[in-house]
Amino acid sequence: MTSSASEGSPGRREKRVVVIGGGVGGSLVAKSLQSFADVVLIDPKEYFEIPWASLRAMVEPSVAERSVIDHGAYFTSGQIVCSAAVDIRDGEVLTADGSRFPFDYLVIATGHRDSVPRSRSERLIQYKAECDKIKSANSILIVGGGPTGVELAGEISVDFPDKKVTLVHRGSRLLEFIGPKASQKTFDWLTTRRVEVILEQSVDLTNVSDGTYQTSAGETLKADCHFLCTGKPIGSSWLRETILKDSLDNRGRLMVDEQLRVKGHNNVFAIGDITDIPELKQGYLAQRHAEVTVKNLKLLMTGGRESKMATYKPGSAIALVSLGRKEAVAQFPLITVIGCVPGMIKSGDLFVGKTRKQLGLNP
Repeated sequence: MTSSASEGSPGRREKRVVVIGGGVGGSLVAKSLQSFADVVLIDPKEYFEIPWASLRAMVEPSVAERSVIDHGAYFTSGQIVCSAAVDIRDGEVLTADGSRFPFDYLVIATGHRDSVPRSRSERLIQYKAECDKIKSANSILIVGGGPTGVELAGEISVDFPDKKVTLVHRGSRLLEFIGPKASQKTFDWLTTRRVEVILEQSVDLTNVSDGTYQTSAGETLKADCHFLCTGKPIGSSWLRETILKDSLDNRGRLMVDEQLRVKGHNNVFAIGDITDIPELKQGYLAQRHAEVTVKNLKLLMTGGRESKMATYKPGSAIALVSLGRKEAVAQFPLITVIGCVPGMIKSGDLFVGKTRKQLGLNP
């Protein structure tokens, strides 16, 4: 744990910025502001994880060595608080361990709720266990046909082509967040790799006996193990009891203006999946939110005029879903492509080197 609050000219106090959430957006804000302000990063876990590498890490645990990064590796001159934020009052954040952190500016980047271990070493052990589970199974059931389920099916079918993979999705098509053409191409790609795709059904995971699973249509499936890849709730439920309760929309997202400030609170910003910005919730967009927020905070902290603040324009519907190590399906505004060309953009390194570089680390 590191802590510093270097003083500038006599009588000048550095502004205190509290960042809640050490995911894709929050980590970049904390890193970018650490030499401009007295920054506190509050996160229940001790590390940042590159989310778009997590499914590769399940089939190749060594990937996690580069994609799971202790906060202290990139955030070297601020304070790291390994606890959950539980309340926001006027000018201060309270954490689950009973501490209080006053702020001049607050950035909320709590993304989606995910139950992962507290320490990096425990997370690496978890990836190794998941890989062992895949290796020792002959048949694997994946529940959920969004990007996580599809990418996991792709990783397993490419690395372990002899395993029987079944993917069950309650929707009428895979990858419903993008266009039907991309969904169909993905369905065809998986089925040519012997992945059995069952649509418009769900699986009862509370009632599994001896590797036998029941679907909502009464079908019986056999599998040695399963992975649940359905959507996670956004990390906003705790905000309903705070001074920001009136800034949440009916889906629990924080309403922000075009400068990414939470409506009704000039010194509070929100970035990433927790915002009500009408765009796909994707990691690279959270990074763009972080960049705009950092610009605006630097401007405000140096006494710049609010009229000069940077604005954020919602991202266009670009989606890139890996299909194993060499291929991917990509939807751009005017075209949908599947195969090695989009695979060259993402699937080899999964942007791990690029993300590490953004955090000032060796790729």
